[in-house]
Amino acid sequence: MRAATGAGLALLVAMPLLAQAAGPDYGEFGIFGLDRRGAVWIAAQLHLLFAAFVLGVPMFAVVIEAIGIFTDNERYDKLAKEFTRLLLVAYSATAIWGAILVFFISTLYPRFWVYLTAIFAPSMWLYAALFFFESFTLYLYYYGWDAWKKGAAKKFHWGLGILLNIWGTIVMFIANGWLTYMMSPPPDVTVDTAPQTVQLWSAINNATWMPINIHRLIANVVFGGAIVGAYAAYRFLTSESDEERAHYDWMGYTGNLIAIGALIVLPFAGYWLGREIYEFSQQMGITMMGGFMSWLWIIQAFLIGVLFLAGNYYLWIGMGRIPGAERFQPYIKWMLLVLVVGVIVWATPNTMIASRDEVAAMGGQQHPFLGVLGVMSAKNTAVNLMILTTFLSFMLYRRANKEPVVSWAKTGTMLQGAAFAIAAVIVVFYGIYGYFVTAIVRIGFSVYQVLAVLATIIFVILIDSAMLRGAKSRGEIQWGKMPARSQYALLILAVTFTWLMGLMGFARSGIRQHWHVYEVIRDTSEQAFTPALGPAATMISICVAIFFGLVGMIFWLGGLAEKSVYEETAK
Repeated sequence: MRAATGAGLALLVAMPLLAQAAGPDYGEFGIFGLDRRGAVWIAAQLHLLFAAFVLGVPMFAVVIEAIGIFTDNERYDKLAKEFTRLLLVAYSATAIWGAILVFFISTLYPRFWVYLTAIFAPSMWLYAALFFFESFTLYLYYYGWDAWKKGAAKKFHWGLGILLNIWGTIVMFIANGWLTYMMSPPPDVTVDTAPQTVQLWSAINNATWMPINIHRLIANVVFGGAIVGAYAAYRFLTSESDEERAHYDWMGYTGNLIAIGALIVLPFAGYWLGREIYEFSQQMGITMMGGFMSWLWIIQAFLIGVLFLAGNYYLWIGMGRIPGAERFQPYIKWMLLVLVVGVIVWATPNTMIASRDEVAAMGGQQHPFLGVLGVMSAKNTAVNLMILTTFLSFMLYRRANKEPVVSWAKTGTMLQGAAFAIAAVIVVFYGIYGYFVTAIVRIGFSVYQVLAVLATIIFVILIDSAMLRGAKSRGEIQWGKMPARSQYALLILAVTFTWLMGLMGFARSGIRQHWHVYEVIRDTSEQAFTPALGPAATMISICVAIFFGLVGMIFWLGGLAEKSVYEETAK
């Protein structure tokens, strides 16, 4: 493990030195039927997936450990440690794939590599140094878990977890500067600009840097939650005792809670990123949303629909193990209706793929009815109603076995219901009104819809927290009493979100088309084109299959370490 990390670190530190020895513009590669772009694609995708894993899971661990500290509940501390155990192998995998990626780029794209290192060399040295500190903090955090278990020492240990997250976030921000520079270099950088004259901070702080930072930070939380949920599902399905099933049922619920909670706000960060891309280059924006990539967003809509449906399905099944949840069962069919209609609207294309006869029959490329649902007014309305519905599922789950005792409980519930209703009315109103205004005005309406939904979420949570203080319990949650199909929902969430990350990475990179750095360094190789959706989907699927093959091995190793704990407990 440490040898692998050391190899990755050595390559990272050597990056500026490797650049000086670059020769031709492109290197040759042809192994297992892959060309040079395919090799870099797989290495980059797997490195980013494992990097998201090792950034998202520590966020989980620190939050769960804090709950254990401030509630004095040993159960949370045990869960946080189990999360962290998964990081040790995953961290080495991140370093290995990072080293492979550096090797591929520096040897297969040497001219481009020289250009990047000329600009970003100081940040690369800082990246390597922080990588070392992050590694040391991780080992200290995990192996010091039992040594610093009580009193002030435990808070010191928690501080190490916070520090681990800080290192990881800074490392991600630095790397994001490199990749966003390729997409949105500063306006004063042109083809003739010498890379040595480009200001480092100007290159890093480009138009899409901060939107990517926020979007990836939230996405990593979702991804970490989904992977932890998948691990819990795997352990639940292979458990041999009720105690194990109860533990991993609770672990899966916690992972799903955080994953879906972060997923609710992720689209808002995506809207911000899309807007910044449009502002930087309308051509890139048109390629992304109105060119050949427009059908990519139909695929994305279905995938996100699967995430919302699977997340809600898991919650609805989970209500079966909660005493008192039966009173909410009649509402589930209506929430399912909203979600299904929302997915259908969101996945409706603006223009149809049709033959000449079909276009003539429709009177144009747009279907007379479906074309109305294919515009952003309908889609923004659909996704915001889906977010509200998912949040309502969480609130019903949270309220299921609790009975408020405060005198204003009925009033509080009515206020919460009114907040949901008002938000839904605002979302629908601006969705309909958007059909009667110009595009620039219509874009602004999405802000009002988002603000209405976010305000409702905050308002309802605040009222609920106050209203449930000292609430009576309708009965203990029967952890472990879940059918196997509930765990398959968690596995579907993990695979779907991983595939979605690959798809969105392709969209972000593909809109540069035949440029290494957009309108600065042209790709002059024989692969200077954006692949079609079919080949791209195949490559993404290969990356996802390799990733989950490796993650499966990590799960297996984690199971070996944990199995002895339950065997000792049983004795």
